[in-house]
Amino acid sequence: MPRVYPRVTASIGGVPIRAVLAPFPIVWFIGALLTDITYSRTAEMMWADFSAWLVTVGLIMGALAFIATLVDFLGEPRVRVQTSVRIHLIGSVIVLVLALFNMFIHTHDAWTSVVPWGLTLSAITVVVLLVTEWMGFVMVFRDGIGVSATSDRPLLIENRSPPVEVAQGVWRLG
Repeated sequence: MPRVYPRVTASIGGVPIRAVLAPFPIVWFIGALLTDITYSRTAEMMWADFSAWLVTVGLIMGALAFIATLVDFLGEPRVRVQTSVRIHLIGSVIVLVLALFNMFIHTHDAWTSVVPWGLTLSAITVVVLLVTEWMGFVMVFRDGIGVSATSDRPLLIENRSPPVEVAQGVWRLG
């Protein structure tokens, strides 16, 4: 018997917008950490400039991915009750706040833009990002969020918890 998975609200042609946007900030925040490390070892100003740009663009794309995630969270009651989604959403907020502070730190001149606080914030951002994106992986491959509406195929990770039934009227906003 096919299982019906929670649908995502923010999608284009059945593809979740969150899934399309999420890889960009991941790559840019990891790149910012790598350029911060390189700058701390070489003191070559070019690497500090790269870091500032990577953090800023990562923050912008991360905010867009967060908006898509928030639309999915608010748009479907079965999405809201999943623990992985809540952890992913809270982790995304933490990553964006850390990146915002990191962006402001990277506006300082030269050495103080990276060492020690820029590098520290970049490292913490990447660690929180890894946990958050692992929850995004669990969200899709265990809980089936963003998977085709019905499917006979098993998910990648076995979900041993029973399916959650949510009354439609309870979660409506308004």
